[in-house]
Amino acid sequence: MRKASKISICRDARIREAIEAIDKGVMQIALVVDGDKLLGTITDGDIRRAFLQGKGLEDPVDSLFNSKPLVGHINQPKEDLVQLALAHGVKQLPMLDDNDRLVGIEYLDDCLLSPKKNNPVVLMAGGLGTRLRPLTSDIPKPMLTVGSKPILETILESFIRYGFENFYFSVNYKSEKIREYFGQGERFGVQIRYLNETERLGTAGALSLLPEKIDQSLIVMNGDLLTNVNFEHLLNYHRLAKSNATMCVREYQLQVPYGVVYTDGAIISEIREKPTQKFFVNAGIYVLEPEILQRIPQQTFFDMPQLYQQLIDDKKKVCSFPIKDYWMDIGQPTDFEQANSEYDDAFDF
Repeated sequence: MRKASKISICRDARIREAIEAIDKGVMQIALVVDGDKLLGTITDGDIRRAFLQGKGLEDPVDSLFNSKPLVGHINQPKEDLVQLALAHGVKQLPMLDDNDRLVGIEYLDDCLLSPKKNNPVVLMAGGLGTRLRPLTSDIPKPMLTVGSKPILETILESFIRYGFENFYFSVNYKSEKIREYFGQGERFGVQIRYLNETERLGTAGALSLLPEKIDQSLIVMNGDLLTNVNFEHLLNYHRLAKSNATMCVREYQLQVPYGVVYTDGAIISEIREKPTQKFFVNAGIYVLEPEILQRIPQQTFFDMPQLYQQLIDDKKKVCSFPIKDYWMDIGQPTDFEQANSEYDDAFDF
């Protein structure tokens, strides 16, 4: 069950506020409340119909919310909630307690548990985090607390949510901090094993330390990232594409602060004032087929971009998976501060 506070608005709110509330969540719904009492719901479809009727952003929501929404109760079994939602064609259920007070919202996708997956997940947690010092003087960067828990714990829980249970942590700097906190994964109901980098091997080189033959697609992710990407969708995409290696990418925009002049010889053909350039950048999450591991040299520094370029040069099928979900690479103190301020909105489960 997810928190309802960030998608809740009062009865005299404007349509603009309802849109903002819907945009804050992933469930295409806003809840109209009076304290802890649920008055109704507004969906993006309700708002579209309101606009077709001539209403504007500053009109009140009072006349357009559904005052008799489908709801669930916290004492209902999860299976019953799933059947209720499926029977009525909805993906979310406001949840009430025994006194009909709003306590949260249940999202159908959360109720439909992902099947267990034995695909290995390798989390790269051995970095020095030098750009974040003094925060990382006594603790490895993946153990920095964002929200209420270490970055690495949020990553682990995100994978567990999609059924993954077979993990390797590649560790080096202050590795005892990570081992003491996570152990062998008992507390999380998964198996965690450790790849001990006695020297820096890079994001691909560390995979040469895997102790056993891998016979399934494996996911590799940097341990200083926060994202709510659907890892199940990523793995399915990789399989359907019959890709040898898939890289998650993120759109990055760079605005040129000047007017850009395009020429043909001495003749000016076009002037674009402060244009925005768009690129896809490496998001630090990868899916590899087992045979790719044979290309990784033993005990040699080797980074993922080197591996992918090698695969491209050899005409292997290398695919991109664009991430549109929340994604934050915590490399600088400002990134750390931003991640803390955004955590509750991005990770509300």
